[in-house]
Amino acid sequence: MNRNKTFKNIPDFKLSPSVDKVGVEERVARFQTRSIKNESKVQGLKMVLNMIDLTTLEGKDTPGKVRQLCYKAQHLHDLQEGLPTVAAVCVYPTMVAEAKKALGDSGIKVASVSTAFPSGQSTREIKLLDTQFAVDNGADEIDMVISRGKFLAGDYNFVFDEIAAIKEACGKARLKVIFETGELASLDQVRRASDIAMYAGADFIKTSTGKIQPAATMQVTYTMLCAIKDFYRKTGVKVGMKPAGGISSSKLALHNLVMVKETLGNDWLNNEWFRFGASSLANDVLMQLVKQETGHYQSADYFSID
Repeated sequence: MNRNKTFKNIPDFKLSPSVDKVGVEERVARFQTRSIKNESKVQGLKMVLNMIDLTTLEGKDTPGKVRQLCYKAQHLHDLQEGLPTVAAVCVYPTMVAEAKKALGDSGIKVASVSTAFPSGQSTREIKLLDTQFAVDNGADEIDMVISRGKFLAGDYNFVFDEIAAIKEACGKARLKVIFETGELASLDQVRRASDIAMYAGADFIKTSTGKIQPAATMQVTYTMLCAIKDFYRKTGVKVGMKPAGGISSSKLALHNLVMVKETLGNDWLNNEWFRFGASSLANDVLMQLVKQETGHYQSADYFSID
């Protein structure tokens, strides 16, 4: 269902709540003081693995590279028993069919970027065709970028209508809406983009494409989590969160999980409602898990390069 037709009252997005930057900084600093050890750390690291969207989004991508990534998604480290798989493999629309075939009945989702990723600079007609092509080839999830130029110019209705149109084109596929927060200039703008996307039909809100820095800072992610919490309290509708880009260490990933737990609660601590868009994170998590079991780090040569 097109969610923008579900809500009787769509708020004036010019009046989205302002963000207390000092308060956000203090709250994030407290999350980073939490220490997770022993069995809780192992459980947290496995949870992180199961929330990762392994991604390849390069002009030089080939069917062979996509098949290699799909194999890694199903066999993260064969010498280590009891590991989960990742949540999804994310590719360009032209590689969706190859990924779908390679993943088979593994249960791992196929996500595809769309809407002229990463710039978003195209017509709505082209963006809808881009999305429809990915869905027709079997994409389970669509990661769209918003039109940042229109958003920064204050044309919020354009951004809202575009997200709603893409949501309709997704059919049963879940929609993640990417803001490219490194281009939005302030936490107030991040909050406003979050509100627009959720009321327009986003199933997930996502920080970044991974092509622009800064990307998924904890300050930005916390701002978006607070927007999700407020939206859930007002509407009863759950929306997922995906920080992407810039999370490459296990320690930072665990701090993000602490932040999710203390902001949204345990209901969001699974890959249906929280993801990491950070392929390079997987190997660091695997190295930490091996160290927890053996007491020493395994050489990086034992882990495949994406």
